[in-house]
Formats: sequence, C-alpha cells, structure tokens
Amino acid sequence: MKAEDIKKAPKLFAENIKLGYTPEYFVMGISSGNQAQIYTLTPAHAKRLKQYLEHELKDFEAKHGEITAEWNPNVVSPVQRANPPSEGS
Repeated sequence: MKAEDIKKAPKLFAENIKLGYTPEYFVMGISSGNQAQIYTLTPAHAKRLKQYLEHELKDFEAKHGEITAEWNPNVVSPVQRANPPSEGS
C-alpha cells in the first residue's frame, strides 16, 4: 500500500478491539461507534502483526516517551466467550 493511499483512506477511531481464534486462523473485530470491521489472519500473519506493532511502539516511545497502559486479560470477549485467558496465561 502506498503512503498516499493511506492518507486518502477513511479514518475511524478504534474504540474496541476483540480477538478470537481457532487452530487455523485469528479473527479480529475492530469497532467504532455502531460500525465494525472483522479481519481474519493466519497465525503467521497475527505473529507478524504483533512484531510490527512492537517495533512501531518502541519507535514511538523512543521519540515521545513511555506509553502507560494496562491490559486486563480476564475481560471476556464477545468474540471468544469460551475459555477466556487467566492470570499468568
């Protein structure tokens, strides 16, 4: 994707992101207000997305300082209601 394509694309604020998975794929739902987009990724693509986000966050923090955020793995996702993560997993 070209940089000018990204500039022209419509932008939505991601209010909520939920993730579910099977052995074959990950399903990521991103919502903004009453709109949502669902994306499906292979496990390898999901891993590369994680690596890319880690890279970009490290670069951002080097330029702007540490981001303070807390993730609670025990929030039950509407995408994946069965077997939510537990402490230490």
